[in-house]
Formats: sequence, C-alpha cells, structure tokens
Amino acid sequence: MAEFGVQRVLMGRLRRGDDILEALAGLARQHGITTGWIQLLGAVERARLAFYEQAQQVYRDFTLDEPAEILAGTGNISRLAGSDEPFVHLHLTLGDGQGRAWGGHVLEGTRVFACEYAIWVLSGPALERHPDPETGLKLWRPA
Repeated sequence: MAEFGVQRVLMGRLRRGDDILEALAGLARQHGITTGWIQLLGAVERARLAFYEQAQQVYRDFTLDEPAEILAGTGNISRLAGSDEPFVHLHLTLGDGQGRAWGGHVLEGTRVFACEYAIWVLSGPALERHPDPETGLKLWRPA
C-alpha cells in the first residue's frame, strides 16, 4: 500500500472526435502528471473496449460502433516500467439507445462526442506497472 495526497484537480472537457486515451495521455504529458485518478462522463460516437479472459490471459476486444452515453468512466495514470510516458488505464460503462449497458477496458479508437473529465493529480511515490506473472497483466507492484 502507498499513501498519496491530492496536489490539485484538473477539470475540463475533451473535443469531439478526440481519441479518449490519446487525449488523456496528452493532458498527463502537458501537466506533468505521473500519478493520478480519472473520472469522466459524457458520450462517445463509437467505442473500442476489451474484456480480459482470465484463464487464457488475453484481452478480447469488441467495438460498439454507435453513439453511447458514458454512464461511468474511471481510471488512473501511472507509468509502464522503463517508460517516461504516462500510461492511462481506463474503464467505461456505456449505455446505448435501448438502455442496455456495455463496458470494459478502453482501447484506442474510442471517439468522443462530448466528454467532461476530472483528474486528481496525486503526490506521493511514482507508480509503475510491471508484468505480473500470476495474472498476465501489467500491474502496480505492491509496496
């Protein structure tokens, strides 16, 4: 476990057509964010999401190629081991026009219709993601 304080909170909106992951990573680079927590809401024009198959340790991706509301968006900013670039890990729950919910791990190609964000910039130790042999994922190392 690591302890963090909140340095500041950035709030704003992404532009229509932005790739959500690219835009959030760009904000992290621009503002020097190494560790942060993300929350967002709004809508997407299309979404590329993935589900992690635990037994096979692979992501299964799918596309929702229609407008959808962002019912909940949450994620974090850290670094991949050996990289100075911010890594955005984001999950979305989306609602379609029939009231059905879709969700998963966000992949590049998820396009914004309208999106408002809040990023809690955290002070404390830099978090790095390392390969975890037990799960096959890149996870934060325990303190």
